[in-house]
Amino acid sequence: MKNTTRIYLIRHGQVEGHEERRYNGHADVSLTDLGVEQYYLLKERLADLKISACYSSDLSRCRIGAGIISEQFGITPVHRSEMREVNIGTWEGLTWEEIQSRWPDSWQARIKDLVNYRVPEGENLLDVEARLMPVVQEILERHSGQDVLLVGHGGVNRIILLNAIGAPLKNMFNIEQNYGCLNIIDYYPDGRATVKLLNG
Repeated sequence: MKNTTRIYLIRHGQVEGHEERRYNGHADVSLTDLGVEQYYLLKERLADLKISACYSSDLSRCRIGAGIISEQFGITPVHRSEMREVNIGTWEGLTWEEIQSRWPDSWQARIKDLVNYRVPEGENLLDVEARLMPVVQEILERHSGQDVLLVGHGGVNRIILLNAIGAPLKNMFNIEQNYGCLNIIDYYPDGRATVKLLNG
């Protein structure tokens, strides 16, 4: 068995409404045709690997891609609600422009304290980290020494990547995650992690 556990971390493909900056959160938005195509391109890119397991968010924009890519490895994806995007509460489904227009003070409050500010009926980044990272740790322990595919969201992936490099959550948007991107993280038995590819 090899020394490292390698995570292939993907952001879901392009979604409907992508042309406007919008918070989708837990809303189950549909993939565009390009979004589906991005998954098939990733399937080809990963074809020669030996992926042992696949985990994804339970939202369809991740589930669909997990199914497309996993089929060639003969594995059934495990869908976890803990891997969902940040629940953005009353802002869900709204564009940034709409939110800034309706709640300018709340918008500024979140910009000033991205980590702790919680949108009404939603989550802050600490909430997401608390539900997400135990699942990631569980996956790493269960599949020690293996290669595993994770299909997630922009915010969720950033939290995993920041954790891997030991950076604080306030640096969330120092990392880009384009639709259909691939990240590779190696985890070592002593707890260290190395990001081998970012937003590929």
